[in-house]
Amino acid sequence: MANTDTKEFKSGFVTLIGRPNVGKSTLMNHLIGQKIAITSEKPQTTRNRIQTVYTDERGQIIFLDTPGIHKAKNKLGEYMVNVAENTLKEVDVILWLVEPTTFIGAGERHIAEQLSKIKTPVILVINKIDTVKSKEEILTFIAAYKDILNFAEIIPVSALKEMNIEDVKSSIFKYLPAGPQFYDEDTVTDQPMRQIAAELIREKALRMLDDEIPHGIAVVVERFKERPGTDLVDIDVNIYCERESHKGMVIGKGGAMLKKIASSARADCEEFLGCRVNLQCWVKVKADWRDNEFLLNNFGFKQNPNNR
Repeated sequence: MANTDTKEFKSGFVTLIGRPNVGKSTLMNHLIGQKIAITSEKPQTTRNRIQTVYTDERGQIIFLDTPGIHKAKNKLGEYMVNVAENTLKEVDVILWLVEPTTFIGAGERHIAEQLSKIKTPVILVINKIDTVKSKEEILTFIAAYKDILNFAEIIPVSALKEMNIEDVKSSIFKYLPAGPQFYDEDTVTDQPMRQIAAELIREKALRMLDDEIPHGIAVVVERFKERPGTDLVDIDVNIYCERESHKGMVIGKGGAMLKKIASSARADCEEFLGCRVNLQCWVKVKADWRDNEFLLNNFGFKQNPNNR
């Protein structure tokens, strides 16, 4: 049946790629207007593809926030790189986030090489322009990048300060095909609530602990249950680390650090779920879990990124 509207409803899949810690999760959270992907100063914060949804009168964008593309150091690292690179083959538009600089390093050149092999439109997003002194300086960054790949568009933004976010959405819609509405208007993610809770807790650990610990941390929700007749959800969580010494640091003196992590995570969970949360956290040791395929699968890191 013909569409009588002058504007066709568009829909499609968009991935955010880039080197670790360039601001992909922050940008996606601002694009959809809600916090879904965890953010931290530390690189490699995102471990799985986070699927989120933005809908307005123009259409529907399904965002896949992938782990950063980097050189793998262990089996978890290999999994993260595979997830990121496989996603490129499945989407309608690619957003490539970079730092505001004229220096294009080996990491960026590796990504450009990957992108040159596919026909998907690539929008280059130069992030963190709030840290740049002048517009002239931004033009030098654009000039440095425009010759390494045939970009559909180049957009300077600040994800943190929400500068030019609407420009990014408009550009995405320009390149999306006409298509159906995959999700209801009020859907913002297809992630299970228990996975979002686990990610929120891991975010707090990433922010509050020393540099050597966080990437050796996995958070597994053992119980996620609503109490009948109340607005209360019980969430029981195991925080796994790789060494006994790390366990002591996660717990802290007299349990202070664990309480701090849990208290901050509970507030975020309550805001997201819209109800009260009883959060119980335990810390356990699983030595070298990042190189153990059985434990990686147990903790939700499937070796085939297309497995659900």
